[in-house]
Amino acid sequence: MTRLTALTRELRDRGDKALVPFLTAGYPDRETFARLTAQIAAAGCRIMEIGVPFSDPVADGPVIQASSQKALAQGVTLNEALEMAGTAHREHGLEIVLMGYLNPILHLGAQEFTSACQREKVAGVIVPDLPPEESAGLRAMLAENDVSLIDLVAPTTSQTRLEAIAPQAAGFLYLVSVTGVTGSSLSGPGKLTDYLQRVQEASDLPGYVGFGVSTATQAVEICTQADGVVMGSALIRLIEEAATHDEAVTAFSKLLNDISGALARMKG
Repeated sequence: MTRLTALTRELRDRGDKALVPFLTAGYPDRETFARLTAQIAAAGCRIMEIGVPFSDPVADGPVIQASSQKALAQGVTLNEALEMAGTAHREHGLEIVLMGYLNPILHLGAQEFTSACQREKVAGVIVPDLPPEESAGLRAMLAENDVSLIDLVAPTTSQTRLEAIAPQAAGFLYLVSVTGVTGSSLSGPGKLTDYLQRVQEASDLPGYVGFGVSTATQAVEICTQADGVVMGSALIRLIEEAATHDEAVTAFSKLLNDISGALARMKG
């Protein structure tokens, strides 16, 4: 069992609902990214997702695509994103899930990437354009270094495919809430019931819902059924719309604390 799997199971067993914020590495700039990371830890989050900037992020919507382009324009690389993950873990105790596409990983080299993940204490990796059927090699290398390869499932995932993914999954299952890209409108939580029940019947791994989560009310409604939520586009949009970076940090912190507080009250 990887340490991320152990953590997500521990949180579930305690009745804690996880809030996993997403930030693009180095966005909106390196200094503000570091300040935002500190706010994630201060809000009580245990897990953070860091996106590796990429020129063709096919699973991401326009908000995260734009943040990726800005980070790339500032020269943020996969290696630097790995270093940022290590800093977040060392300085704030956050378990980092790195979200990146296959091309930069292959360019760096799968073995070098795995070694860097181990060195920087990355807890998990999401590669949205790597099909589960082709993931065995990278999955095994990562697992040997205590890194979970996170699987994504969607409402359109067949039961046969779901049952094939379940035995190899680690960390948590990323439950895509809509058929679309990040930032898509979230269907009513009631419509997720059958989908989440199917997933839970196939796997006892904690499931975190992402793609479209933007409010505390939404997060609470989802977490009556799921083990946690992943939040990205709403946070990036808030940063982008702020007049200054200081205002962005303040607004970012408020939203995170509103949601984490609401989820904490579910336990009581």
